[in-house]
Amino acid sequence: MATKPFASSADLGEKQETLEVLAEGVYALTAEGDPNVGAIEAEDFIIAFEARATPKAAQDWLTMLREHTDKPVKYLVLSHYHAVRVLGASAFNAETIIAHESTKMLIEERGQQDWESEFGRMPRLFREPEGIPGLTHPDVVFDSRIEIPLGGDRGSLVLEHCGRGHTAGDIVAWLPKHKILFAGDLVEAQAALYTGDAFHFDWSSQTLDKVKSYQADILVGGRGAVARGNDAVNAAIEQTRGFLTCMLDTVGAVHKRGGTLKEAFEETHTLLAPKFGAWPIFEHCLPFDVKRLWDEFEGKDWPEIWTAEKDREVWDALQD
Repeated sequence: MATKPFASSADLGEKQETLEVLAEGVYALTAEGDPNVGAIEAEDFIIAFEARATPKAAQDWLTMLREHTDKPVKYLVLSHYHAVRVLGASAFNAETIIAHESTKMLIEERGQQDWESEFGRMPRLFREPEGIPGLTHPDVVFDSRIEIPLGGDRGSLVLEHCGRGHTAGDIVAWLPKHKILFAGDLVEAQAALYTGDAFHFDWSSQTLDKVKSYQADILVGGRGAVARGNDAVNAAIEQTRGFLTCMLDTVGAVHKRGGTLKEAFEETHTLLAPKFGAWPIFEHCLPFDVKRLWDEFEGKDWPEIWTAEKDREVWDALQD
């Protein structure tokens, strides 16, 4: 009997990519629910935020960016370690790659397995995968906060760890002058969450509280449209929190009564599908989300390493 393919493995249609100028020298690329990226222009250099899945995908973004600025990329910031966010790093020719210290550790611990896992799950994001030279390793890591002066009257860019969330090492990029926040995958705007490496309890509470405390006027999440205006920003944050708390409540109830992982998945799907089911990557992510949260209820604080084999095992176990 043939196994059911991963929900994203047959999603091969191209998405419309849109470069948006958020403020003078501040850019975002959104792509109809595919991973977002950004760039911040300093006086004589660029800070790129996120790297995309392959050098070819990154170069496509850079080609669009070069219509606005020809400054060299001095810093490439990795918001976290997932393959679709880091493996295109070589295209930027950045002087320095910056990440949280936990991201560096996660790349060393599970980077290769994650690469193989994500390529199997979401092949469309890996444009010309043969161009990937290997794992991406940061040059500079930090624990809490870094501030990068942008020169002139541009202010500074603040990179900060808000707590454990989507992974152990997520960081945001904050532009106080413009009140613009690049939140990475800690926030998604009308896109489902991937939580297979997450810390649901931390993320849904103090981590999102910290993200909200910036009181941003513009927020670029990991996927989905740019949120503009503080009300829209807060709505995106609370939508993300709502997804997490619904999962926590439902999976927690099944676990408490002694139910099974499959029951937890089915009840969570039934609860979330009416609101989130039509959003990008919902069907793709939910089995892996529920499995990770179930592990947390089982007392496993640190996420297991996803391999291509484990992906298939969990996916098959939770399908009808």
